[in-house]
Formats: sequence, structure tokens, C-alpha cells
Amino acid sequence: MPFKNDSKNNLKKIRENILLSKSELARKAGVSPLTIDRIEKGFGCRMDTKRKIIHALGLKISEKEKVFVDK
Repeated sequence: MPFKNDSKNNLKKIRENILLSKSELARKAGVSPLTIDRIEKGFGCRMDTKRKIIHALGLKISEKEKVFVDK
């Protein structure tokens, strides 16, 4: 079970701004909708999952701070 570490992210805001549902983003990223939901609620995730989500949003890895805010 993933751990909640209050990971700061803008995933929900960005996803909603580009009119994507959780399911659509999950499909594009190759992860489950539950994973997207957990991340949006502040649960941590693997680096590989972050990479998939960043690409699915049409961003470059160098733009990761737009989505995932480092503490």
C-alpha cells in the first residue's frame, strides 16, 4: 500500500485545465485510475510513474516541477 507523505503536486489542477478525466489520463500514462486518484490526494509514487504522467500530459521531463513540486 502506498504511503501518504503529503507529496505536493499540481496534477489535478493541470488535468482539469486540459479537460482530461482521471481515466483518460490513466490510460494515456499506462497506469490505473486509482493511481492517479492517490497521487492527486497526496500519496507518493515511483519515479517511473511520475515520468509516465509527465509525458501523458504532453510535458517534457525538464518541466516536471509544473506537476510535482519538490519539498
